Formats: sequence, structure tokens, C-alpha cells
Amino acid sequence: MSQAHTLYHMVRADFLERVRRYSFLLTLAGTLYLGWAVATERVWVVIGNGYRGVYNSAWIGALMAICCSTFLSLAGFYVVKNSLERDAMTRVGQILAATPMRKSFYMLAKAISNFAVLASMIGILMGAALAMLFLRGEGGQVSLWKLWSPFLLLSLPTMAIVASLAVLFETLPVLRGGAGNVIYFFVWTLGLAMAVQAGRNEPTGIQLLFQSTRATLLNIDPNNKDSFSLTIGGERAVRTFLWNGFAWSFSNVAGRLVWMAVAAGVALLASLFFHRFDPAYEWWGKRSSQGRSAAGDDETPAPSIATTGSSQDIHLTPITSAGRSFRLIQLVLSELRLIVKGQRWWWHAGAAGLAIAGLATPESVGRGGVLVAAWIWPILLWSQMGSRETRSGTNALIFSSERALTRQLPAAWLAGVLVAMLTGSGVAVRILLAGDWQSLITWLVGALFIPSLALAAGVWSGSSKLFEALYTLWWYMGPAHHSPGLDFMGTTQSSSSPLWYFSGAVALLAAAYVGRRVRLGYA
Repeated sequence: MSQAHTLYHMVRADFLERVRRYSFLLTLAGTLYLGWAVATERVWVVIGNGYRGVYNSAWIGALMAICCSTFLSLAGFYVVKNSLERDAMTRVGQILAATPMRKSFYMLAKAISNFAVLASMIGILMGAALAMLFLRGEGGQVSLWKLWSPFLLLSLPTMAIVASLAVLFETLPVLRGGAGNVIYFFVWTLGLAMAVQAGRNEPTGIQLLFQSTRATLLNIDPNNKDSFSLTIGGERAVRTFLWNGFAWSFSNVAGRLVWMAVAAGVALLASLFFHRFDPAYEWWGKRSSQGRSAAGDDETPAPSIATTGSSQDIHLTPITSAGRSFRLIQLVLSELRLIVKGQRWWWHAGAAGLAIAGLATPESVGRGGVLVAAWIWPILLWSQMGSRETRSGTNALIFSSERALTRQLPAAWLAGVLVAMLTGSGVAVRILLAGDWQSLITWLVGALFIPSLALAAGVWSGSSKLFEALYTLWWYMGPAHHSPGLDFMGTTQSSSSPLWYFSGAVALLAAAYVGRRVRLGYA
């Protein structure tokens, strides 16, 4: 079988497996919502002195392509960052590792399959752009090249980089887990900030659009200021100008193709850290003690199951009235120990330091700064909630116990609430000393809302990635910027909405309960 044929079938199998997932459907729904938001002017680009382009083929295509390069590059990463993990869990990776396939070939195949998934979403938005042109078009002839060329030359190279970064993150020890999911958000944020300040050829294409539209606007309004904003619910454009699209020169096209080559280079770089599914080797190629044990180098014999006796000798112990007793405190403490298990000393030191900082700073500063940091610190602990049993393979053991739904689920939620209360305890004590009861209620609502969100996301997705991505984005847009309506921590009096978030916590708990019932086959 030729390498091209092998590559095709690897990419095709990976692509078909991805598009059958709920996460793909959710991201696809979000992608369609993005197209609808652009069409209804909930997302728009404002240039200079309140200008936007006339809704013709060129402007609609460029606007939606920039939205893909920015927003979809965040959500798409979390959709495709699991290909190596899935091959390891299904043992397909070990089979492939036994073949003569090179690591570089495997990494390229995974990057291409990631790119195919993201490109399919781009293709759907291309169709949405055509529909928007017919529904919201403001004149001019329909030009498919002007409408779709921004997707092909701006969005696709960005998606190629995202696809390769997902592969690279999966090969690096620190970045392959939940920490990598959080770190990518800040990498993405930094990348967008640098794109605004960068030169002409940057990955998203923002600068290319800005410079092209700026040249057109200077001919119309010489006093137009040099500004560009891609906003959601921000300042609206108050005037329009006619923009006829990009003048795709050879240098512009070559500059965009360079990013495709960069993406291929990132995938090849990932092959240097890829351990070929051998647990005995870390990314630097040396054998670890944990790997030796997994490979069978440890001399301690594995425990064996006794096979003596017949099935008639096995008796199940009946559940007595004493066995039906429910010890909530012990169960909550057990769940709390499971949540914090495996955390290094520096994590506990950081949590203690944030609690002390909240106690030492003034009440307003603590709510606006320390609490924001204190309630992002345990994100990887909360993200385990609702999905830990599935990932650890203990769901059959735990959920076969009596009344697991009404006992284990509340205990897991209360353990998450305890984590929030302990990490934010310094700020709470400071608020209590100040006698600010309204802020204390808002703090308590935040401590209830975060674990509720984590539990619902974990139960319904069966993974920690949904909460890690959603919470990090929400935390950044809401509490970190004190945004009214999005600030679930109540960092300022003007931005807090405790009643809404208490209702949200109750609704999320109900969603987690229903989701667990569905997964256990009760409904």
C-alpha cells in the first residue's frame, strides 16, 4: 500500500470518527450561531471613524473569514485536541507503533485529520456567507471569488496552525492534559493581541484586512483615524463605505501559504517529542521508573486472581439496614480527597498564598483581584467533576452501589463547593470583617455556581475539556474584566448579579442530575 493511500485512509477514519461526536455537533452549532450573529450584526467590524463596509460579496466574505480566524481558532482547538489520546486509549496507537510507520508521517496524518475537521466547519460557514449575501446584501454583483477567497486564504491557514498546535500540545507532558487546555486560551489571547500590533503577514489576516480597508477609506475620508475593532456587542458602525475586496497579489498569497508551511513544521516538530505510545519513555527519550513498571521491568509479580473453588462457593453479602445508612460528611471528605489527590506541594502553597493574600488586602481589592486569581487556581480540580469516574474506569464500580445517583452526585458537588470556599476563604473573611453582607452573599453564590457548572459540563460531556475551555473564557470575559452580566464572582458592586447566578447554579445542578440519570439508564 502506498504512503498516499495509507495517509488517505488514516485521515478519513479519523475524520469520520470526529464528526460523529457530540463535541463536533456542539461546535458546529456554535459555528452556525457565529454566522447568524454576523448576519444580525451582533458581531461586526468597525474601522476608523465608525465605518463598516457595504454588505457586498467582498465585505461579507472578509467579515466572516476574520470571525473564523479568531473565534473558531479557539473552540476548534478543543474539538481536535484528543487524537493521540484516543489512539492510546483504544490501543490503536500500539498497533500502529508496531508497524514501520515513521513518527513524522503519523504526526502529519494527525495534523491533516485535525485540519480536515476544522476545514469542514469553514466550508459550512462559506455556505452561510452565501446565504447571508442573498438575505442581507446591499447591492453589487455576486462574486463567489470575492466571497470565498478570504475563507480559503485567511481562515484555512489559521486552522492549519491550530490543527498542528493541537498535535504538538498532545506530545508535550505538561500541555497534553488540562493545564494545556488552559494555557492554550492564554496563548490564543496573546496571539490575537500580537496580531493587532503585528505587520502585514500575521496568521489571522486581521492586519491584511485593516490595511486594505484603510487604503480605501483614506480616499474617502482623509481624516479617518487608524483604528480597527472586531466587537461583540460593542460600538456599532454609523456609516458605510464601499470596499471591493482584497487585491490578491503574489506576495499576499505567498505570505498566506507560508503559514501552511509553518503548520507542517509544527507537526514535524511534534514528532520529535512523540514517544510512539511507549509508556516506558518520556518525551526526552529516557526511561522513567513509572514506565519501567508499566513495561514489566519491575520484579514485583503482578497480583493474580485465585481460580480455586467453584461458582457454588461464591456468596454475595446482603445489604443490611446498617449498610443502607448514608454518611454524607464521610462521603464528601472522600470526594474532596479524590479531587486534591496528586496535587504537588506548590499547588497547595499557591492556594494557601492566595487565601492569605485575600485576608491581607482590602475588601474591594480582594474581590476585584485576589478572588479572580483564587478561583482560577483550582480549575483543573473542578474540571474532574462529573467525568472522573468515566476517565478512571470506575463508573461501573461506583454507580452499581445503592442510591449512587442521590448520594455520590451531591457529595461530589459539595466537595467542589468546599474547594471554592477554601481557596476564596481569605476574601470571604475580609468581607465578613467589613460587614458587607451583600458581597458575602455574592461570594457564596459564586462558590456554588462554579462547581455546578463543572459538574454539569463533566456529566454531559464525559470530559474535562468542556469546562476548562468554557470556564476559562467566561472567567476572562467576566470577572477578569468586571463585565456586568458575566461577572459570576461579583468583583464589583455594579457588575454582580447574584440572583441570576444562584438560579443558574440550581439549573445546572438539575441538568447534572438529569444527565447522570440518562447515562445510568434511568431515563
